Amino acid sequence: MASGGPYFDDVRSKPEIIDLSKDDVVEAGNHVKDSSEYSAKPNAAVSSSVHELLECPVCLNAMFPPIHQCSNGHTLCSGCKPRVHNRCPTCRHELGNIRCLALEKVAASLELPCKYQSFGCIGIYPYYNKLKHESQCIFRPYNCPYAGSECTATGDIPFLVTHLKDDHKVDMHNGCSFNHRYVKSNPHEVENATWMLTVFSCFGQYFCLHFEAFQLGMAPVYIAFLRFMGDDVEAKNYSYSLEVGANGRKMLWQGVPRSIRDSHRKVRDSFDGLIIQRSMALFFSGGDKKELKLRVTGRIWKEQ
Repeated sequence: MASGGPYFDDVRSKPEIIDLSKDDVVEAGNHVKDSSEYSAKPNAAVSSSVHELLECPVCLNAMFPPIHQCSNGHTLCSGCKPRVHNRCPTCRHELGNIRCLALEKVAASLELPCKYQSFGCIGIYPYYNKLKHESQCIFRPYNCPYAGSECTATGDIPFLVTHLKDDHKVDMHNGCSFNHRYVKSNPHEVENATWMLTVFSCFGQYFCLHFEAFQLGMAPVYIAFLRFMGDDVEAKNYSYSLEVGANGRKMLWQGVPRSIRDSHRKVRDSFDGLIIQRSMALFFSGGDKKELKLRVTGRIWKEQ
């Protein structure tokens, strides 16, 4: 049980979080079918020459319909066409609106391995279904859950735990109960700030405790919430509670931790956590209400 946590004086002002999750999936009309219609098949080699034909020369990603070509037959993806100002990046001829239907048909006949093969996915999927599968693949890496920076690190959970400990110097604790104090000497001057992340090892899993100040409309508030280091399906196996109070009064929040598949900003902006108005937080802090000294206690448990 982690108790009597450190004072969190390290405040990051105006955090900017980049959500690297990609929810938008390019679909190719009638070519795209739901991934549930396909079962994983044994891995198979695909000709490198075909791979090269389907690789966009600009972004180097696989091309999906509409695949464009110039009058000389050079191809590129529809996403890159506006970037080259309608000029072929290979021969500089005008692109026009010519579709490379032959290459689109070749692509429709292919089955390719998931790009997360190195992370453990062994499935083989039709070319036009591959992108959709990869957006939902359970083996896809996670984004770093650290808030208050533009960290672009990705990886599996063991990698991210080591990354948070070594690179971000976060507070690491063992146990399913906690008792922390969040301190700031000039809370009236802080409208957007995040305190140091705390990571808990509990039930063989890892959880991230977030605490920050932000503006809810015109009102300055604080929010505390928990995120689960794993997928949403696993996160729903756990619940947690957060409590703050003083002078015979208290506020209690109970909820389900959100997966780190959801960005820190997405969870915060959905208000899925314990929200405390600044005036109430300062009341709980005691004294002359000019200094934040807020104690947050909580626990995590596994649902039966």
